[in-house]
Amino acid sequence: MNVLSRTLLFSVALVLAFSGVTYMLPQMEGPAPKQQVINVGELTMESFVALGKELYAGKGACALCHNELGRAPDMLAFNVTEVSLQRIADPRYEGSAVDAEGYLRESMLRPTEFVVAGFGTKGSNDSESPMPAIDKAPAQLSALEIDAIIAFLQEKDGEPISVPLPVATAETTAAAESLPPPAASQGPEEVLTRYGCAACHSILASEATLGPDLNDIAARQSAAEIRESIVNPAAVVGDGFIVMMPEFPDMTIAELEMIVAYLTAAADDQT
Repeated sequence: MNVLSRTLLFSVALVLAFSGVTYMLPQMEGPAPKQQVINVGELTMESFVALGKELYAGKGACALCHNELGRAPDMLAFNVTEVSLQRIADPRYEGSAVDAEGYLRESMLRPTEFVVAGFGTKGSNDSESPMPAIDKAPAQLSALEIDAIIAFLQEKDGEPISVPLPVATAETTAAAESLPPPAASQGPEEVLTRYGCAACHSILASEATLGPDLNDIAARQSAAEIRESIVNPAAVVGDGFIVMMPEFPDMTIAELEMIVAYLTAAADDQT
């Protein structure tokens, strides 16, 4: 067999080998996220509370900070109704709430109204909260979603649920709550918002400092390291930070690659 024949055979074998590896890897499209529509008219108090629990851990990103790691008070570890009343009675309290429900809503919409001692923004002497208003970016929860979280927090402590079920009207039907559409029809900004990245990281319009600044992350990490940090948050931990970032089992491969490409480009734009 001459040299040319051996070279051709080797080339064909190499192509076949790479093709086989490609089929073994996850495909870039990934499964589309499930579309969820909340039919207000079909909500029961049980499903309303379940929605609140889902929002607390997911879209609202509450559990990212309100946990046992001490970034914010762990609301799952105490009776929020009792503690809310204690905070209203605190001499430092200058808000307008008169009951626990009002305090919870106020703390989500205007977090700086009352900052729990020791949990304020560094250097603010507990006069400013690092928490973004939950009805603004990145969470952008609706009034219905905020009420659902309040109902969940009350129910988990065995307290009476004071939040009424939303009533189906022409307005609520027209503005039915839904998850974002599949990644294929989204840009990277929508994907970053979907997963609450700006709640902890400086990215988009956020200046959050709970996690590393993502605007120049590609200057410190390769695309492969960025990808690994998202898939396995404990793999690469920035200096001065602890692992608080959750895993994202519902993130599609297309969404992952969209985020990696965006973060890489963001660093290039600053150079």
